[in-house]
Amino acid sequence: MTFAWDPRPPSAELQRRYVAAGWWDDQTLGTLLASGLADAAAEPFTVRSERRPFRGTLGAVDELARRIAAGMRARGIGPGDVVAFQLPNWVEAAATFYAACYLGVTIVPIVHFYGAKEVGYILRRTQVKALITTDRFGAQDFLGNLEQLRVDPGGLPDLEWVAVVGEASFASLVGDDLIDAPVAVAPESPALIAFTSGTTSDPKGVVHAHRTIGAEIRQLGGIQPTVGAAMLTGAPVGHGIGMLAALLLPVWRRGAIHLIDVWDPARVLAAMLDDGLSAGQGATVFLTSLLDHPDFDLERHGPLMATIGLGGAAVPVAVCERARGLGIECSRSYGCTEHPSITGSTFADPWEQRCTTDGVPLPGVEIRLVDDRGRDVDRATPGEIWSRGPDCFWGYTDPALDDCFVDGWYRTGDVGVLDEHGRLAITDRVKDIIIRGGENISAQEVEELLMRLPGVAECAVVAAPDPRLGEHAAAFFRMQEGSEVPTLDVVQRHLDTAGLAKPKWPEELHSVGEFPRTPSGKVQKFVLRGRLRDAGG
Repeated sequence: MTFAWDPRPPSAELQRRYVAAGWWDDQTLGTLLASGLADAAAEPFTVRSERRPFRGTLGAVDELARRIAAGMRARGIGPGDVVAFQLPNWVEAAATFYAACYLGVTIVPIVHFYGAKEVGYILRRTQVKALITTDRFGAQDFLGNLEQLRVDPGGLPDLEWVAVVGEASFASLVGDDLIDAPVAVAPESPALIAFTSGTTSDPKGVVHAHRTIGAEIRQLGGIQPTVGAAMLTGAPVGHGIGMLAALLLPVWRRGAIHLIDVWDPARVLAAMLDDGLSAGQGATVFLTSLLDHPDFDLERHGPLMATIGLGGAAVPVAVCERARGLGIECSRSYGCTEHPSITGSTFADPWEQRCTTDGVPLPGVEIRLVDDRGRDVDRATPGEIWSRGPDCFWGYTDPALDDCFVDGWYRTGDVGVLDEHGRLAITDRVKDIIIRGGENISAQEVEELLMRLPGVAECAVVAAPDPRLGEHAAAFFRMQEGSEVPTLDVVQRHLDTAGLAKPKWPEELHSVGEFPRTPSGKVQKFVLRGRLRDAGG
C-alpha cells in the first residue's frame, strides 16, 4: 500500500553526518526494546487503576507483548501495515505498543480522551488496518464512537479488525504462541505516527522513523538523572510525550515502569508513599497540582521529588523558585512532538541556567532564530526558532502541512532568545504574541510576573478583541485552593511595581477551574482566545 505520509528524510549530507557521529544507528524500536526488556525483566511494572490495576515485572509484560505479536501476525499484520491503539495507561497499552514494535509495523497511539471526530480523522488519514481499544473510559464510549464512524459517509474502509481489551476479541490475540525475535525492518522506515493537537482543526500526524525515535531516546536519557526514585507517569501513553517517558526511556535505561490511568493528585501522592516513587515531571501542571494538594507532605514527599524535569510547555521561573524553596530542584528543557528534544540542561548545571533558560542544543541539534522574513536575527533579539537534528520528524501525514520545513529547517512556531553562552530561552509562541495598537506584547513576559501574585497556581495571558486597538491582553487565572482571583487594581499595581510598561498590562481578568489542555499538559490558548471572541460577538 502507498501512503501519502511516506517519510521525507533530511538531506543525504545530514544523514551521513548523523550516522558518522553515532546519533543514528541501525537499531529499530523492536531490537531496542527486545534487548532492554530482556535485561530489565525483573524490574517492576505497575499500573494504578480502579478498573485494571496491575503489578508484575517487565519480563511478564514482554511475554504478553510477544503473545500479542504472535496473535497479530496470525491475523495478517506485518511490516508496511499500520496499527493503532486507543487505551488508557494500562498494561495492555504497553504490551500492544511493544508487540507492534516487534512486528515492525507503524504504530499510531491515540490519546484515550479523543472522541469520534478526532479518532475518525486519525484512522482514515493513516489508513489503520487494526485497532486495539476498550469499550469505554471516562467520558468516551470507544465502541459507540466506532459504530458511528462505520456508518458515517466514507466509513472506515481500511480498518479490517478491532480487538477490545476485556472482551474475547482481545483475549484471542493472547494465545500460546510467542514471537521469538523482532521482525527485521529498515531503520529509516516509519516507526511511529504521533498525533498532536494545537492550532489546527484536526490533530496533526507527526511521522517519526526508527532512527529519529532512537536518537530521541538517547538524547533525553543523556540529560535526565540516573539516580533517585522511579517516576510515576500520568501523562497518557497515547501521546508522544507519555509514550517516551513511560514506555521507551525506562526500558532503554533498564528501569522500572509505573503508570497511573487518571491523574488524581490525592491518588498520586498516596502511590508515591506506597512504593517510594517520584512524580510531577513534564508540564508544570503535574508538579503544581501535587504541591497545591492538602495531602502533600514536604517531609515525606519532598525527598522523593529531589529532581524534577519540566518541559512540554512554558515553565515559569516562579514555579522553579517555589519548588526550590521546598528543596526540589528543577530543570527546564524544550521540544515538541515534531522535534522532541531541542535544548536542555542537566542537574549539574547552575540553577540560573536550568531554570531561567531552556538550556543548550542537545547533541546533533542545530537552531536558528529568524525574523518574519526568514532572516537570522542577532542573538539577543527575539526570533522564531528553526531547528534540525537527528530526532526531528520527517513530515506530517498531511503533506499540505509540510511547509513548516524551509531548506531542511523545521519552523517551530516558538519565539526565543539566546544568551552569550548559547542558552535558549523561550519567550513566546508566534501565534501567542498580542499586537496592541501595533505594539507586540509577550504573553509569557506578563505571565511570569502574574505568577508571583499570592495564591496564583497558574495563569495564561491571551489576546482579546479590542475595537480601537485591535487586541489587548486578557489574563486567565487558576487559583490555589482557598485563594481568590486578584482584582484588576491589584494586578495593575503589581505590574507597575515590577516595572512593566502600562500598554502590556492585562485589561480584563477571568477565572478558570481548569484550563483546556493538550494531552501533554499545554494550555490550549486558542480555546481561551475563542471564548473571548465569542463573548465579544
